[in-house]
This record gives sequence, C-alpha cells and structure tokens, in this order.
Amino acid sequence: MSDAVDVRSELDLRIGAAFTRFQTLRLQKVFPNTLSDMLISYGSCQFPTLGFVVERFLAIDRFKSEPYWKIRVTDDRDGIFVEFRWARVRLFEKMPCQIFLDMCLERPEATVEKVTCKPKSKWRPLPLDTIELEKQGSRKLHLNAKETMRVAEKLYTQGLISYPRTETNIFPKELNLAALVGQQVNNQAWGNFARGLLESGITPRQGKKSDQAHPPIHPTKYIDGLQGNEAKVYEFVVRHFLACLSKNAEGRETTVEIDIAGEKYTANGLQVVAKNYLDVYIYEKWSDKQIHSYQQRQVFRPTSIDMVEEKTSPPNLLTEAELIALMDKHGIGTDATHAEHIDTIKSRQYVGLTNTQHFMPGKLGIGLTMGYDNMGFQMSKPNLRADLEKDLQLICQRQKDPSEVLQSQINKYREVFKVAIERANLIDDALARYLDERPIQSEETQFVEDVSIFKCPKCGSSMVLKDRKQGRGKFISCTGYPTCTNVIWLSEAVEDVEVLSETCDQCTENMRKLKFKLVRNVIPLYGTCYTTCIGCDSSFNEMLNIKEDCIRQTGRSNYTVHNNTSSSTTFQSSAIGSAQRQTGRSNATSSTSQNSAASTVGSTQRLYQTVPNISNRPVNRRNTTITTDNADLSTHEWWDSLENRSSENPRDTANKTNTWGNIDNNAVIMCNCHETAIQLTVRKEGPNKGRLFYKCAKPQGSGCDFFMWAESRTDTTNQHSDRLTNLDRNDAQSTGHFSRVTSDWGSSSNDWGSSASSNDVMCQCNQPARKLTVHKEGPNKGRQFYGCPKGMNSTCNFFKWADENTDWSNSSVNSRGSRERTRGGNAPKRPKLTGGKRKCGICGVEGHTRKTCPENVMD
Repeated sequence: MSDAVDVRSELDLRIGAAFTRFQTLRLQKVFPNTLSDMLISYGSCQFPTLGFVVERFLAIDRFKSEPYWKIRVTDDRDGIFVEFRWARVRLFEKMPCQIFLDMCLERPEATVEKVTCKPKSKWRPLPLDTIELEKQGSRKLHLNAKETMRVAEKLYTQGLISYPRTETNIFPKELNLAALVGQQVNNQAWGNFARGLLESGITPRQGKKSDQAHPPIHPTKYIDGLQGNEAKVYEFVVRHFLACLSKNAEGRETTVEIDIAGEKYTANGLQVVAKNYLDVYIYEKWSDKQIHSYQQRQVFRPTSIDMVEEKTSPPNLLTEAELIALMDKHGIGTDATHAEHIDTIKSRQYVGLTNTQHFMPGKLGIGLTMGYDNMGFQMSKPNLRADLEKDLQLICQRQKDPSEVLQSQINKYREVFKVAIERANLIDDALARYLDERPIQSEETQFVEDVSIFKCPKCGSSMVLKDRKQGRGKFISCTGYPTCTNVIWLSEAVEDVEVLSETCDQCTENMRKLKFKLVRNVIPLYGTCYTTCIGCDSSFNEMLNIKEDCIRQTGRSNYTVHNNTSSSTTFQSSAIGSAQRQTGRSNATSSTSQNSAASTVGSTQRLYQTVPNISNRPVNRRNTTITTDNADLSTHEWWDSLENRSSENPRDTANKTNTWGNIDNNAVIMCNCHETAIQLTVRKEGPNKGRLFYKCAKPQGSGCDFFMWAESRTDTTNQHSDRLTNLDRNDAQSTGHFSRVTSDWGSSSNDWGSSASSNDVMCQCNQPARKLTVHKEGPNKGRQFYGCPKGMNSTCNFFKWADENTDWSNSSVNSRGSRERTRGGNAPKRPKLTGGKRKCGICGVEGHTRKTCPENVMD
C-alpha cells in the first residue's frame, strides 16, 4: 500500500505540475483580459470530475425534444383513483396511437385477466461508509461534501463517532453493537426505537467492502445538546446506525392486469404491513398506494380512456450526490478525496452551482474540456485515471510492480502532453468561443523532449541533461527521480553542454557524446570547446569531479577506502583509456601491485574472469599495445595469451596475491558502517585545532565509533607504496608485465604478479606523478606530461613533459631519455631499476636519441 501511495503521489505531482504550468503560462498570454491573474490548474482527477459536469451539460444542451403519444385508462370510484399503464408505453407516431384508441373506444369494457398479490420489502441501508455519508449529506442534510466531511472529522476528534474516512460497510464481529445501541436509549427522538431494537434483537445488514483498516461509521458516544451542522451530521450517523441494525420494511403489493379490445394495461397497489427501520430512518418514505379489490375475470367499465400527448425531456444537471456516485463508479479519486476534487474545480471557476444544488460548467471549464477533446484525447473522460486506480489496486495486491506502473503512466501522459503542446491552438479556439475574447497570437511552443544520454546504472531509467534552477549551469539527472536520486552536477567551469546524436564507439551502452563549452582559461588543458564521452574519458571526468558510479555500475573491494572515480574492484587500463582518447603516442609505464588479501584472486584465470567491465570498454587495437616479458601483443592477443598461460601453468599463479588499484588522495574514506565518512575540522582550542579528521556520517549514537586523522590517510598510502616497491621482482617473470599509460587523474596502476616499478616520477608532494595528455589545440596537442596527483588546485605546481624523462626504465618497458623540467623545483624520484638500454624518447628505438630522431618534428 505504501508503494501505491508513492506512485500516486509522484504521478499527481508530475502530471499536475507539467499541465498546470503549460496551461497557465500559455492562456494568460493568449487571453490577457480574462485570464491574466488566474491559475489554470490541471489534475488527473480534477479534469474527469469536470468532464462529468460538462458531459451532462452538453447532453442537455444538445437534447432535442420529441413528441410522443400514449393511451391512459383510469378507474375512479369509491374515493380510490387507479391509473392503468399501457403495455406499449408510448408511440412516437400519432396516427397508430389514434387507431388503438378508436379500437378501445369501440369496445370500452375492461376484463381483469390477472390479479397478483405478493410480499414486498424495502431494504434497510447498508452500514455507513464515506461515500454514502457524502451523498446522503448532500441529498438529505443539504450540506456539500466538503462541509459534511469537515463536521464529521470534528465529531471524530471529539470522540463522538468513529473514523469518517473508510470504505468498509461490514461490521467486524468483535465490535459490541449492543453496547453502542444501549448508549442511545435515553434520547427523546430515537431512544424508544433503540430500546425496542435491543428487545427484538440486532440484525445488522452486511455489505461487501472492507479496507481492513476502519469499521463503518457509527456513534461511539452519546451526546445531547449539539447545535447546527454538527447536530445534523451526528443525528444522521446515529439514525443510520440504528436503521442498518433493524429489519427491512414489509408490505404487500397487488398487481392487476386488464384487457381492453386486445390492448393490455397494468396497475399496482401497495399496503405497508410493518415499517420497522423506517420508524427511525426519517430520510426515506414508503407509503400505501390504494387500489380497488379486483377479481380475476371481472368486467368493469373504466372511468376514462383517452390519448395523451407528451414530450421527451432532457436529464437534469448533476447534483453533488450524483457527481460523487459517478466518481466512485468510474474510479476517480478515493473516498477521502472526492470532496477535495469537487471543491477544487469550484474554486478554479471551472464549475458553479445553480440554486446551490445542480452543477453548471463555467466558460473556462467547458472551453478547456472542448479544447482537449478536439485534440483527439479524451482528457475529460475517466479512462486514463481509472486505469491508474486499477493498477494501484494491483500494486496493493502485489500483482504489479510499482516501477512498471509508474513508467507506463508517465509514458502515456508524456504522449498526451506532447500533442497538447503541438495542438495548443485548439484550446485557444475553443476558449475563444466561450470567453468572448479574441486570442492573441502566441509563439508556437516547441516540445523539447529530454534526450537520453545513457541509462542510469542504479535504476535503468534514462539520464538526461537539465538546467539548474538557480544560477547558470547544467546537471545530468535520472528520469526516475525522486525514486532514484542519481545525479551528476557539472562544474561551474562548464558554460553549456550539447547532447550530440553521435554515440561513442568505445562504449557498449549507446553512450551519447557531449559537447562542452568551457569557461576560458579555467581548464586550459581542454580549451573552450571540448567534445567527449563521459563514459570512457576518465581524465575529463576526474577534472570535473564526475564519479564513475554515477555513470556505470561498479563493484567494491574489501578495503574501507576506495577511489572516487573508479571502483577499486574494476580493472581499468589507462593504456586502453589512452587508446580510446587516441593520443597518437605509444607510451608505457611500470605497474604496481598491492600485496593485500582484500581483493586477492586465487589464480590468473580467476582474475581474468572477474573483469566484466573490460568488455564495456572496447579499445582501438591499432593504438593500444600491451607489453609482456616476451613481446608486444594487441589487446585481443594479450587476453588470449593470458587465458592460455593461466590454463597451462595454474600452479605458477595459484598462490599469487593480486590486487586491483591503489589508494590515492582522492579516495573516499568508508566508516565501519560501510558508509562514506565525513571530513571535519577540529574547532576546539588546543594542539589539534585546525586538523582535519574523518568520522561516521550518522548522528551521534546511531552510527559507529569510526575516527581517523586525515594525515594518517596519506601516511597509509605512502607506507603502502613502499611495500609495493619491495615486491619480489621474480613475480614479473611468472605472469608477464602489463605495461600501461596512466592518462587520467587519480586512476590506479594495475599489475598481475609483476614487480612494482621503483623509478616512477615523483612530484614535490612525494607522491607518484600522474600522466596526462594535452587536448587543447596547438603544437603540443597529443603530447603527454606529468602533474601532481592532487589536481589543478594543488600548490605543488609540479610539471614535466613525459617525453623528456631520462630517469626511468625497465627491461620490459619502452624507456625514454631526456632531461626533466619542473615547475617550482626538481621532483624527487624513486630508485632506478638496473638493466635496459637507452632508447629514443620519441620512437622508442635504440641507437639514437630524441634530438637526432628522424620523427622529431617538434624541434
């Protein structure tokens, strides 16, 4: 039931907000003299309710009266007047009726063919539910539904009646009805009936509905002295309660059938034997209807035989009771909301009341209804809303999935909304006929449908581009909001974003490419206009702080710290990432491996099998090279080599400890609750004032006691890197070395059983520098360089071109030589590995240097 309530609430909000905004903004401009100050609301229950009123009004307006004729026979004697009804009822042609009349007048004697006497009952009312209270309040008490419910709720809060919002008309067995009746015996108006009911026995009439929450409406406490509407409603509840516990009214009905010249006629009489519940239920009448004592085969001469001309008449305008009955019949709203919907269409001036009894549609109401009907969509009909109410019932019965119902209804109304915008002029024309105001030509509103960039990894709905409500800027949001809260907030460095029709050929999820317009000089690396795919451009994502788990599903390691931009259990080769961005250069760097059992895999074969995300990032095999200890292989060949090697030598890798990714300064700290910890600053006076620390994000007392100084996080990372440096180099010979280019901020190096490189370039923060590629147009586009891992906001200012590095090499890695250049000082380096000849820094071929390289076009 909670899911059904959530679905109903979200749909009412979405549909109402969209159509209300469209109607109000457009019609205020088109009809400024009449509608400039009005709120023209729309609701999926309001409009069908209005539709019932308009439909009845139009039925009356379009009704054409027709004359008809009938024969009337009367028998008036001994003070008893009996009128017989013609079996043919009526004829719409005068001549045939005249012929039948002449036949009867030629032989006017009537013969009694049949006399039937049988018992007849008038049923006592069912136990009182909300809908019946609203209808009878309008019919019998002359109170509108909203006032009736207001008074009933006040009586409930005073403890005088039971809860007035219920769909139940069955008394539960555990309810002591006799005690409730006994409370009413002292009342002067109905006390005698209550005493007689206790003496004769209580026989409640049972209905068929139960909401399993509240009993039928009944008095819970006796009170005398109420005034006004409170007295009216309380008296009605008590009398209705006593009536439904009593017996049906009993009588005898007599039916007489006569024949005059072959034409048949019928008359009825009624004799009330026992009134029973009618003695207390003063709101209904059932009286005697006298008839002569006819005998079968009796012949008598009627007092008159004549032909009567009458006309057909249109139906009456709807009363509130009839309107509520229609809403209940067609499933519009609930018993608790009928009065609210009726009051809403009255306050919006969509309908009004004639003589405070019948509903008449207003000019605005009928104009809107006719406008939508002219579009071809029956917006004023109950079909759309009734289907939703049925689905909500099925949700309560667990026969339908809430998310499927929600998406189905959104799709239905989205199509209607698109057509409404495209054909808005039909609403203008319809309103112009009733408002007596010429519409001002308005600019055609174009419906801009949100283009799906990719599918939400959390719920499967579409992720679309949205404008921020306050200030400039964009964000990418899930259409499943508020059920799904996945969102990507784009930096203020982004001036504008355009969703392109082109999809990324590197991603398998039909990821659309985005064209970013960037603020000048804020991110000089990418210039002012940059087109990319956020599904695979991790460098750009890191720069804008776009988290990978907002884009695709990611796994988790057992570490309590994992990376912000890439899951620590997801393999990401920056060599592959480099090929995806097509930097045009073949580079390699040493990989590192974490000696931790947190994400250990039993064998290289198992390791290969736990890399599902590799398939989601296809690579350009022409530009991507993975270097092993034997030879350079393409990506596809390398996977085959790895799999074959695992199957041939399982013992060589069975005991290896392999990990995925490193912990860096951009990692997220997880508390003992497995939730993201929050970072705080010490404010208290003392030696630790100003220090940063992490703690559990939950309120005090409800979370764990997790605590960690922010400095200890860096120490842990450094200690971890030292351990990686001392790994056994012989591991590199067992599985081969996987060479990669670290081309994005914060991405981790990965290695399968190989030794960690001890000659990585270090920045001035004593952290391994990160390799990036220049994307800005210019002579250095495509050139790679090293920077501080803390990003653009770091005070380190470390910088060095990758092709000028002369201090790191490896026997299985293409090394390059040159002098290094930094901003702000020389960067400390890790100890060098021995072995390997000096190679060209551009082409990687031995025998010459970068300055004498034939491919050097930059110098």
